[in-house]
Amino acid sequence: MISRKIRVLVVDDTVLYRRVLSDILAKIPDVEVIGTANNGKIALAKIVQLKPDLLTLDFEMPEMDGLATLRELQRLKLDVAVVMVSAHTCEGAAVTIKALEGGAFDFIAKPDSTSLEQNRESLLRQLRPVIQSVSTRKLLRATLSGAKAPSSPRAATPVRPAAAEQQLKPPVSPAAVETPRISPTMLTGRIAIVAIGVSTGGPNALAEVIPKLPTTFRVPVVIVQHMPPVFTKALADSLNQKSGLNVIEAGDGEQLLPGNVYLAPGAKQMKVVKRGAGEFLQLTDDPPENHCRPAVDYLFRSVASVYGNRALGVIMTGMGSDGVKGLQLMKQQGAQVIAQDQASCVVFGMPMEAIKAGVTDVIVPLNQISIEITSRVK
Repeated sequence: MISRKIRVLVVDDTVLYRRVLSDILAKIPDVEVIGTANNGKIALAKIVQLKPDLLTLDFEMPEMDGLATLRELQRLKLDVAVVMVSAHTCEGAAVTIKALEGGAFDFIAKPDSTSLEQNRESLLRQLRPVIQSVSTRKLLRATLSGAKAPSSPRAATPVRPAAAEQQLKPPVSPAAVETPRISPTMLTGRIAIVAIGVSTGGPNALAEVIPKLPTTFRVPVVIVQHMPPVFTKALADSLNQKSGLNVIEAGDGEQLLPGNVYLAPGAKQMKVVKRGAGEFLQLTDDPPENHCRPAVDYLFRSVASVYGNRALGVIMTGMGSDGVKGLQLMKQQGAQVIAQDQASCVVFGMPMEAIKAGVTDVIVPLNQISIEITSRVK
């Protein structure tokens, strides 16, 4: 039987934060804090020695900072999931996006309340789903590899999980996994919008997809990435620098224009509305759905209502089932749906639920999603 314990190494240059994070992690079931380090160099040595499943990594540290440590982990191919601990500032958000695009598993934001108890509660609230994601991946990958119970707890969760998961089984061609469910009404609809839903692993996945869309792309793209305020703006800016398309954090009342990419801002729900002859974005403070705001389901419902069979939905890496109900509505209206395959997902949750629900037309690896989108938007 595979051990459920998640072994964590806490890396931060301040004694207080190492103690706080360690105490909070110890409160989460099936978590074992196996050590701490005050800089990247010490952390690298301890990773080799202790073999943690998860590394919480601060950015600003002496001798070797967080980004340098992340790069070294990749170079050495050390097998550990990295969660960055970021300041909730514009500068902190920008460097966090770099880390996520560079292969970090996820991030948590350092709370800035004057109340120590509130800060502890915030960290615990952020860490629980991260631990759940890592635990799910650990069990899934052990199952896929046919591993027996290890004599000592050990996960196989890499800094760049997608690359390692590709090695678990032979590559599958898109043709082999394609499961067309295209109705006659769908064939009559010329795609007029692309709607993307993504969560854990999203920044890296979006950096693979959006910059590869052609500069002549003729329809708007709307995206929900589960992420808090400030960080969504940093992600939009980063994608904009890499892409030939105009990528922005969406504003309320913004008209949807061809070739523009709109990322839902953190802490807001985003939907598409029809006004006269045009389509616009509306941001609201409606309650979270699936514990998320922005929520993929919220956006997809509006896309189904406004665009019908002229929509293309894309569901990508992420934990949970956000987006499935929205995709069901989109499919009922004749929309087309692309799902990211298991091997290339950081967390195979949202796409898996969509596939199980029977609402996908094609399942493709991350590196072919942009090709699939472009071929369907003609």
